[in-house]
Amino acid sequence: MKFSHLHVHTQYSLLDGAASIQNLYKKAIKDGMPALAISDHGNMFGVFDFVAEAHRHKNEDGTVKVKPVVGCEFYVTETRHQKTFTKEIKDKRYHQILLAKNEIGYKNLIKLTSLGFVEGMYGKYPRIDKELILKHHEGLIATTCCLGASIPQAILKERRRRWRK
Repeated sequence: MKFSHLHVHTQYSLLDGAASIQNLYKKAIKDGMPALAISDHGNMFGVFDFVAEAHRHKNEDGTVKVKPVVGCEFYVTETRHQKTFTKEIKDKRYHQILLAKNEIGYKNLIKLTSLGFVEGMYGKYPRIDKELILKHHEGLIATTCCLGASIPQAILKERRRRWRK
């Protein structure tokens, strides 16, 4: 069975990644991965380098050795417009990976990342909300992401509730 990493942070990931795109592709080719995703936190700054690197490594028939999958790990909050928080009312945000499955999805990723910076920026976090995801969801694939995502957090919250009984 072939394996492809769909949750990968590069040196462009805000305070989270250190892997160079070139080294990621070398490793993916060595391991025989059919595809590799970029899912940097809150931005798509590395996408052009990522896709360009894929096209530097081709098979004899001209196809890329490792298909680039473009995505982003977003910060999702209840409302991107809220910019004032207190000790009691915190900036609660969850991680959410969205991957483009086609050109429409790619364009929607661009819209979401741009709106995260323009409308949702709080501190160092370009945030989006479910309203934006519903508006710009076409062509996107969502994953359950990581422990910082809403589904794993709901599971952990339920587990803690059961342990307290």
